[in-house]
Amino acid sequence: MQDSSPQIEKTDALQAKAWTPESWAAESLAIAPEEYGLLTDLYQLTMSACYVGEGLHQKPASFELFTRRLPEGYGYLIAMGLEQGLEYLENLSFSPAQILQLQKTEIFDDAPDRFWGLLEDFRFEGEVWAVPEGTAIFANEPMLRIEAPLWQAQIAETYLLNALNYQTLIATRAARLRQAAGPTARLFEFGTRRAFSPQGSLWAARAAIAGGLDATSNVLAALKLGEKPVGTMAHALVMAISALKGGEDDGFEAFHRYFPGAPLLIDTYDTVAAAQRLAKKVADGMPLGGVRIDSGDLVAGSQAVRSHLPDTPIFASGDLDEYAIESLRQQNACIDGYGLGTKLVTGTPVNGVYKLVEIDGTPVMKESSGKATYPGRKQIFRRCEKGQVVGDRLALTIEAALPGEVPLLQRVMHQGARMIPPERLSQIAERTAATVAALPSSVRRLQDPQPLPVEISHGLEQLTEHTRL
Repeated sequence: MQDSSPQIEKTDALQAKAWTPESWAAESLAIAPEEYGLLTDLYQLTMSACYVGEGLHQKPASFELFTRRLPEGYGYLIAMGLEQGLEYLENLSFSPAQILQLQKTEIFDDAPDRFWGLLEDFRFEGEVWAVPEGTAIFANEPMLRIEAPLWQAQIAETYLLNALNYQTLIATRAARLRQAAGPTARLFEFGTRRAFSPQGSLWAARAAIAGGLDATSNVLAALKLGEKPVGTMAHALVMAISALKGGEDDGFEAFHRYFPGAPLLIDTYDTVAAAQRLAKKVADGMPLGGVRIDSGDLVAGSQAVRSHLPDTPIFASGDLDEYAIESLRQQNACIDGYGLGTKLVTGTPVNGVYKLVEIDGTPVMKESSGKATYPGRKQIFRRCEKGQVVGDRLALTIEAALPGEVPLLQRVMHQGARMIPPERLSQIAERTAATVAALPSSVRRLQDPQPLPVEISHGLEQLTEHTRL
């Protein structure tokens, strides 16, 4: 039976627009902060309505976001995406028009009226604990914990998983690429056209730079991040001007008329021949900031180009990943920088999950085969010796740190208000570099890495045994 709380008033104008599967078909799919409330899976809302009906919605709950296992071939993950998660929680709301659209779906016809009032007044009022962005983490270690009224914590799941899972994947790949390429190589993110969405391309650019890359070709992302975008040219310019004006060099000269000294893409036709011709122009005083090779045998091609352009930076691109870069370096390729796209912004996903660990003071756990979770609110304690990480201990928040241990999860939001300002991207990148450098070589290596052992505290072991049904 429904409670007596009044429903949101339906205006004549909105009533006239009945919901049909096609009613929003012409609406833009660009995401605005005022739409965050609806950017969720349906069951977050139906479960929340059920909590309201059962009188459980305001019970204090704790959810933790973690991955049960690392992606195959990975020895660690770099936590990323917290900034976007906090921005989401700060802006999460439901407008009257959005509530009416939900009502018109008829899915919620038997939901309690009080649910609509809660949506109308919604503002996240919980606590958030998280590891700082750029921190190395391992399986079963929470990147983030939400402590909030049950229904609020439930609604936040979908967006938080999306933001943290994807950026953690990109940041980890970026850290591995930096390791493979070495500290002096220039690494550029070129993945916008391959990212899973326009929004994803912005997050990928951010996470890539925070994970160790130098810059992005995504103009919007770069300017939003306070960075300078980078890039060269595409084969289309060389081919178009060659066809209309006579040759490849005409394309190079035309581009340099407007962008003097800019790097040039030299493998449209004959890479070595192009390098030979450019070498003569460089000898005559033409500035050249670099050349890019995007195809062919990158080892032989780069060595040949270096023989003609010994002082010109050589960049390589073309579906490269950390394994390809490692191989190129082992074969003494003459490459000073890399453009990373498809393999960086796609690949094996980080399969993070968001699980209830405590409700109204009672620890809970999932016991499904292969998907069991640890109960209770947890802290990660990291132990270092002489600047090197030697082990992690997953413990309950009520347990104290042992000598030499440092807690990783920090409270970053209190009663819905941020406790920390946004960090500069350079700060996060420095943390990433430092945390990766502190890991054992067996964890960092690209081939057959060995994840850091994570000890389960005595208190957590006891609670797990006690909580099992």
